[in-house]
Amino acid sequence: MSPIYFAIGDIHGEADKLRALHAAILDRIAFEKSPAVIVHLGDYVDRGPDSRGAIEQILALEAMFEGSTKIRIVSLLGNHEDMMLDALVSEDSARWADGHGLATVISYFGSPDPTGKDWRNSVPKQHIAWMRALPTLWREGTYVFVHAGIDPPTFPEDDESVHIWTRSIHFTETERWPKRKELEGITVIHGHMARDEPEIVPQRINVDTGACYGGPLTCVVLKEGAEPSFLMAS
Repeated sequence: MSPIYFAIGDIHGEADKLRALHAAILDRIAFEKSPAVIVHLGDYVDRGPDSRGAIEQILALEAMFEGSTKIRIVSLLGNHEDMMLDALVSEDSARWADGHGLATVISYFGSPDPTGKDWRNSVPKQHIAWMRALPTLWREGTYVFVHAGIDPPTFPEDDESVHIWTRSIHFTETERWPKRKELEGITVIHGHMARDEPEIVPQRINVDTGACYGGPLTCVVLKEGAEPSFLMAS
């Protein structure tokens, strides 16, 4: 039996929305009585109020289903985790911490670091090791799951930086894709590009619906023989 795939878009510290969406997904899996894969597409941190809580929520879900043959959890690297990892080892992390990462610093440290203490000491080593081990792309069958996208002329040999950063029209406008056997029949499931509602175009689905900007946190449901559908948590 083919699994049902549940791919969750950009979370950005919206731990409460993630908790609600995980609950809705697990309810759906119980109803379907089918094997399932839950894929987190990256960007767990920054902007929203509880980056730490979002990561802890995912780690708890991974631990819950570790070793399960029925439910698998896949978590991918986003560009915001990449920036956070750079900041953790940089002598000058101020640019990230004062910009995109301010909410993340507060979620771990409890304040914007007004006393000059190093916020990095408050990030659990488990979180750092987990982020460092995240892959940038995961593929099963005809589905390619990635945070931002792929480089159609070179896929599957494209650079990992493309997977977490690209916004190229050569990816988003799928009619531009070259005629290559490596691209035949695939559908890329991604986030990274906030929209008011999910995007479904030939060969790609974008599930970033701006959860940190007041939009819902969205998950696409991919079931063999059915059109893509969506679960959302506001």
